[in-house]
Amino acid sequence: MVLARKKRNVTPADPATILTALHIGASSVSIIIAERDEKGNLTAIDFLEQPAPLAQDVFGGNVVSNATTERIVTIIRGYQQTLSELGLDPHNLTRSVATNVLHEAANHEAVLNRIRIACGLPISMIDDGEMTRLIYLKTRRRIQHLPAMGQRTALVVHVGPGNTRALLFQEGLITRYTSYRMGTHRTREAVEASNAEGLSLLRVIREHASGNLAQLRFDFSDVSIDGIILIGYEIQSVASSLTKNNEACTLKDFRKFTAETANLSDLEAVKRFQLDYQTAEALVPSLEINLAIAETLNLKEVHIPTSEYEQGLLHDLLASRELTGSFAAEVLRSARILSERYHSDADHGEHVGKLCEHFLTSLQDLHNLTAHDALLLQVAAILHEVGTYVSPRAHHKHSEYIILNSEIFGLDRLDVTIVALVSRYHRHSGPKLDHPSYAALTVEDRIRVCKLAAILRVADALERTHAQRISKIEIIRASGKLRIRLPGFEDAAIERLAMDSKADLFEQVFGLAVVIEEDI
Repeated sequence: MVLARKKRNVTPADPATILTALHIGASSVSIIIAERDEKGNLTAIDFLEQPAPLAQDVFGGNVVSNATTERIVTIIRGYQQTLSELGLDPHNLTRSVATNVLHEAANHEAVLNRIRIACGLPISMIDDGEMTRLIYLKTRRRIQHLPAMGQRTALVVHVGPGNTRALLFQEGLITRYTSYRMGTHRTREAVEASNAEGLSLLRVIREHASGNLAQLRFDFSDVSIDGIILIGYEIQSVASSLTKNNEACTLKDFRKFTAETANLSDLEAVKRFQLDYQTAEALVPSLEINLAIAETLNLKEVHIPTSEYEQGLLHDLLASRELTGSFAAEVLRSARILSERYHSDADHGEHVGKLCEHFLTSLQDLHNLTAHDALLLQVAAILHEVGTYVSPRAHHKHSEYIILNSEIFGLDRLDVTIVALVSRYHRHSGPKLDHPSYAALTVEDRIRVCKLAAILRVADALERTHAQRISKIEIIRASGKLRIRLPGFEDAAIERLAMDSKADLFEQVFGLAVVIEEDI
């Protein structure tokens, strides 16, 4: 058993300033206890980590064994005891999450139920959207200073337990995000039956990853990458052996190190690099996949952060849901790139978004939507007409399909589903329970969709001509009506006609009939 602990010898005086994050990872269970200062900065008070072979079970047999489940329960109970000793509520953590690897287990609900019953903790699974937020945070907070990030075009690659994600930064801004079904533990279990060792094992790993590597080569064939940063649990565990003072590692040294490590037994790797067995087993696949990516992109060197991966992940879990500013801008940038790909009317989408923002601000006490909901509405405004790429006829349905089958940086699958549905309901019929994606939502999320779609429909009606004719509006609520005054505008016949067919959902949701009044 491995127990990692980093502790500040000060007991927190005010529990209200304490945040806690628990992570059930691919090969370990960890927890961080952090204190937030007056400026919002987090300082780790305690960090604990113990191994648990979750990914080994999932990729080896598609289920999490009872032994592993009970191992996780025992670890969490031990952490809860630590929380109690610090005077903290052991059943009220700030974040309690599990790796998305768990979702691939046929019995993942049973595992989560067991943890909830035994430990009194609801656990949510990290999905692709949150993982991109965490990678973004790591990039901004910990590796922005690396020389590779100062290049015009830099690629950040995260080889995780089940999937590999790549974020392309051009002049400091994210311009592309891709994901591949290629990971350390997934690969380890897939090639284990070959019984290959040493250099033969590296060849088997490379062959297994060949399809994903070919796709990655194609995805970035149109750009010249100046620098690459490799992050991930396993590779950062040995970063100090590959690089010093965050300097670049040449591919020659990387190949040599990978070949030498492939000739080590798991026990030898554990001793040499001070790893647990689960991490040691996934180390060679991690090295070879990362090396293969760098070679596929014809790069001569790589950058590997020496910061601790797991502790940084837990720290960022506490901050990822609070991201605003530059992160929201990156989400909108991703939506605009998708809109451009399908030749949507960009000026129309942006103008509808501005009108939506005006309604959100003026009617805050009516809709009670969050800042995150507002971001989703802006994305929907940008994307609501991408379906015209397929056909103007029934384009709202085509928009839903395109968005549901696209990746938008920083949005998880629920977010994308909500954006797709809000976009679908910008015209014709509103939400119905015989629409599968809508029916699959919780009641709370269906209400969010209705509110957002109602606002989008009203804003879109005001932009019916696609000519940005209406720039100023005044909103007045009186006598069961929402009166929209248009200063300096004398003829709103087209907009009024559009509103007659689109304002029905707004009245159903908010109980206000929408009336347009020209400036007479």
